[in-house]
Amino acid sequence: MATVTGTTMAVKESLQGLAGFGQQAQPGKSQMLASRVGFQVNHAALAGKGAIRCRRVGNQRRSVVRNVATSNSSAAVAKTPSEQGSSRDPNFATVLVSEKLGDGGLDLLRKVSNVDCIYNLTNEELCAKISEYDALIVRSATKVTRKVFEASKGRLKVVGRAGVGIDNVDLDAATELGCLVVNAPTANTVAAAEHGIALLTAMVRNVAPSDASMKSGQWERSKYVGVSLVDKTLAVMGFGKVGSEVARKAKGLGMHVISHDPYASADRARAVGVELVSFDEALARADFISLHMPLTPTTDKIFNDDTFAKCKQGVRLINVARGGVIDEPALLRALESGHVAQAALDVFTVEPPKEGDSSHALVQHKNVIATPHLGASTVEAQEGVAVEIAEAVAGALAGELAATAVNAPMVPAEVIAELTPYVVLAEKLGRLAVQLVSGGAGVKQVKVVYKSARDDGDLDTRLLRAMITKGLIEPVSSAFINLVNADYVAKQRGLKISEERERADGSTGAPLESVSVTIFDVETRFASATGNPTRSITLEGKVKDGVPHLSKVGNFNVDVSLEGSIILYRQVDQPGMIGKVGSILGEENVNISFMSVGRTLRGLDAIVAIGTDEDVSKGALQKLMDIPAIGELVFLKL
Repeated sequence: MATVTGTTMAVKESLQGLAGFGQQAQPGKSQMLASRVGFQVNHAALAGKGAIRCRRVGNQRRSVVRNVATSNSSAAVAKTPSEQGSSRDPNFATVLVSEKLGDGGLDLLRKVSNVDCIYNLTNEELCAKISEYDALIVRSATKVTRKVFEASKGRLKVVGRAGVGIDNVDLDAATELGCLVVNAPTANTVAAAEHGIALLTAMVRNVAPSDASMKSGQWERSKYVGVSLVDKTLAVMGFGKVGSEVARKAKGLGMHVISHDPYASADRARAVGVELVSFDEALARADFISLHMPLTPTTDKIFNDDTFAKCKQGVRLINVARGGVIDEPALLRALESGHVAQAALDVFTVEPPKEGDSSHALVQHKNVIATPHLGASTVEAQEGVAVEIAEAVAGALAGELAATAVNAPMVPAEVIAELTPYVVLAEKLGRLAVQLVSGGAGVKQVKVVYKSARDDGDLDTRLLRAMITKGLIEPVSSAFINLVNADYVAKQRGLKISEERERADGSTGAPLESVSVTIFDVETRFASATGNPTRSITLEGKVKDGVPHLSKVGNFNVDVSLEGSIILYRQVDQPGMIGKVGSILGEENVNISFMSVGRTLRGLDAIVAIGTDEDVSKGALQKLMDIPAIGELVFLKL
């Protein structure tokens, strides 16, 4: 039977497969990352030696960065993995940091990976180097395009964005090619919100121009009369982490705060004392508008001539989100007409602004105060972002399903811990089922039934669905499947997976009693696996003492530990069969790890499953088929 250590290692490998690491292993490399940051899958279940190798090298491991050019010159020089040779630990992943990262994050990464810091790379230079790296960490300047993902040749498994916005990463390409994208959404929240409030107050009290006037020797009190914030209405456009923090701080300044966010919770807004309203109502009521929305196809240039026309005369605008959400020429026109009285901008369509473009014209406008994308630029935020993204990238490479993943389902750590044994079961059921399909039509329709005593809302099956997809597709294709791209690849291949729940009697405390997989409209290599209706294949599995088992093949009950390889055959239930089969396998020097027999009635047909430690030759399988009592036989690899 399977050992606990063997099962935990299988769980580990499956989860690493879902995270993407180790699937494109280089020759002679184990490609396993030692995780310092706390692997969030069930620690007790994964405590067996060999599940993760951990080596601490402390400050002895240094990155190979040299002095980084700050001009527009070519990339800072650093040795690539192929140039490093023996100085690299072959058991560590290799991480490229393409923009400056705080020392706290770099120190964390160096303890668990080989780190290269190479700044100012052009897109062409990045494409030339990226195939030598397992992970890439960027800020906002590096554009991670489809060409970058394709140039990685499948090796790049994690992209970390040190910050919140991910508009510089091609998420569609990342998802399609199975690369996890993680960000650092929490560490700079306070800093960005504080900067938004700082711009708000500096704008209304004319801090920047009055300071410049003072420095030029002027004393112009009457010229720089400001406006008060108390009892004014602030519209927060986007009620996420930063937006909600700005709302809290604005309430403290005595402002009335409304917000528009189609995805925000009304209860969460009410808890802060904020009223959620429609987009047009927010524009009509606001004295001040603070932008905190991501840049997406929907929000691109959403503040344009039409939008400004719906605002109050003399409205004031603050933007610490993304420059692209504003149509900059339209804002210039609104400022010139006085419809927008003032603007405070930290972000621009082109960064840094260049003379002759609209961003530069806004910076020079007398009614605009501008800062060079300083939203997250505090000492505390920079270190916090560095550590947060380093933890996310290192955890993802170690097989942890990162809580900050932006292109994969958010599966809570406690759910992962509970489902770990079922992860292996799900993938192996998929692998077994697809091996029973004959003919070249392919698998198009699959039904998965989860039998559980829990209520519908208490069972998260996304991880299991991804593993079943992985098991169904990988054995019959060159595709690499993980949690990131499982649904995408299934859709691309025309594979429809439906999920159903079946109520189990009582409660054992386990999340699932069984999982069954049925493939429809296919011919089968093993007729006994045919379910209902015909032209279908049905397998069922359970977890017993933490070990995945095959519990049903078609209408036959079996008890098969899903480990190694399996000979599955149908025979007439009669004496002497075990001895005949055992003798043939013994002659071939094949060791039997287990045997299970499932029958309908005595003397009728029975299904036999034999686990083997070695592959079985075609000659031995033919000898087994030549036994008159054996009606059909398949050899399945797990």
